[in-house]
Amino acid sequence: HPLCHLRHLDSAKFCCSICLDLLKDPVTIPCGHSYCMSCIKDCWDGEEHKEIHSCPQCRQTFTPRPVLVKSAMLAALVQEVRKTGLGDGDVACDVCTGRKRKALKSCLVCLASYCEQHLQPHHQSPAFEKHKLISPFKQLQENICSRHNEVMKIFCRTDQQFICYLCSMDEHKGHDTVSAAAECTEKQSELRVRRQKIQQRIQDREKNVKVLRQEMQAINRIADEAVGSSKKVFTELVCLIEKRKSDMKQQIRSEQKEEVRRIEELQEKLRQEVVDLRREDAELEQLSHTEDHNHFLHSYPSLSRLSESAESPSADIHPLRYFEDVTAAVSQLRDKLQDILSEEWSKSSLTVTGVGDVLLTPGEPKTRAELLQHSRQLTLDPNTAHVWLSLSEGNRKVTLEVLTLEEERLGLSSSFFSTNKFFGASQVLSREGLTGRCYWEVERKGRRISIAVAYKNISRTGSECVFGCNDKSWALDCFDDCYQFSHSNIATPISGPQSSRIGVYLDHSAGILSFYSVSETMTLLHRVQTTFTQPLYAGIWLWTHPGATAELCKLN
Repeated sequence: HPLCHLRHLDSAKFCCSICLDLLKDPVTIPCGHSYCMSCIKDCWDGEEHKEIHSCPQCRQTFTPRPVLVKSAMLAALVQEVRKTGLGDGDVACDVCTGRKRKALKSCLVCLASYCEQHLQPHHQSPAFEKHKLISPFKQLQENICSRHNEVMKIFCRTDQQFICYLCSMDEHKGHDTVSAAAECTEKQSELRVRRQKIQQRIQDREKNVKVLRQEMQAINRIADEAVGSSKKVFTELVCLIEKRKSDMKQQIRSEQKEEVRRIEELQEKLRQEVVDLRREDAELEQLSHTEDHNHFLHSYPSLSRLSESAESPSADIHPLRYFEDVTAAVSQLRDKLQDILSEEWSKSSLTVTGVGDVLLTPGEPKTRAELLQHSRQLTLDPNTAHVWLSLSEGNRKVTLEVLTLEEERLGLSSSFFSTNKFFGASQVLSREGLTGRCYWEVERKGRRISIAVAYKNISRTGSECVFGCNDKSWALDCFDDCYQFSHSNIATPISGPQSSRIGVYLDHSAGILSFYSVSETMTLLHRVQTTFTQPLYAGIWLWTHPGATAELCKLN
């Protein structure tokens, strides 16, 4: 049977020259070359504009396009090659000679790997019952001690390495040793704990992603609603202006019609007067040529009275003044409307970019009950705490301690070489990074305590590490009788009711940070609108007053 000779064949002979992988649904075209059915089909489909198709290897042409039929025999050969051939991640059988078959199992007792054929004795012979079979493993020989040529079944915890039983009685004598199985069991337990933490972090990140997705959807929805509402308002405004425009046009045309009618009437009167005056002038001219003195003296008085009694209608009218007044009034209206629109748009822009992005932060909490819906239970990270600080209450409370000179010297020396501990100020950061919407409260006791948020990469030494004295932190400094807000080394005095409890609200995506005085009532002390580029961490700074404390409160 031809399949019996597969171990002597090169798997490269069964590869498609288009995708360079083992043939899938192999077809053979008239020139004798073979390809994956999908590969040669896609190749020819891309030549639909051609009437003649060719072989990608030998370039022999075919008219019409050949019908592709799967080769059953070639498919069976390829399938067998897949079973017997070795891939990049496969382990070779240690018993096979010539062409190596793929190993199915490795034996930890024999320290060898076996294919399906050579594995049979382990399944059939009682002599191999206690041998432990595992998934194929390449580095089996690494389990042999290079010094004593014995299997290494012991783990030395002192030197953190595998050893054989002879090593445990020689250079590892007296060391803390356990069986490799016991060490593996303990490490597996640690691994499970680590996996649980990682899975929890994955859940947290996925939750944050979900929150951000909801925020993005809300932003898009609110923006669409704002565009629609603004469009409606401007449409109404345009309609109102169009109506005023139509009314003004109608009013002007009406006034125009009335003025034209008055002028036409005046013209008609003037024409009639001209006719009368011409007739009178003709009569007077005729009278002036009469030689009959009696007739002249008898007719003249009546003609003279007619001329003197006629009154000429006045043509002194100013119709253009009305239209000039209308044009001036419309121009004034335009200027006022332009001023109003400019002023209101400036207010709208200021609202969006500086004072409070109501379009991007729908439903910002106003009451403590609403704020508590976003409460987060935070803990402090001891790895960041200055040597003067002591954590308690499950790492929720921090206290400024009094140290002896020797304790302080030793503590500062050790923290100097730590990349996470604060060295320049008695500060500490939270363990949890903050994104999305978060709210927490801090109960303080001391003369001067700063409650802050900061990026994780804030400096740990020098004046640059102090909360509020750099562009990587925002701090509310609480004194005995007043407050101040600090950022980028700029301090802003703040007035507000004194309280031992301070609330902090963060909307990371909207760039909003608010500080509240919490007592029987909630009072907003200060609100920041900015852009946060990294996750934030809650921070506490206890100034140099021993005994000062601050605690992250448990919120219901």
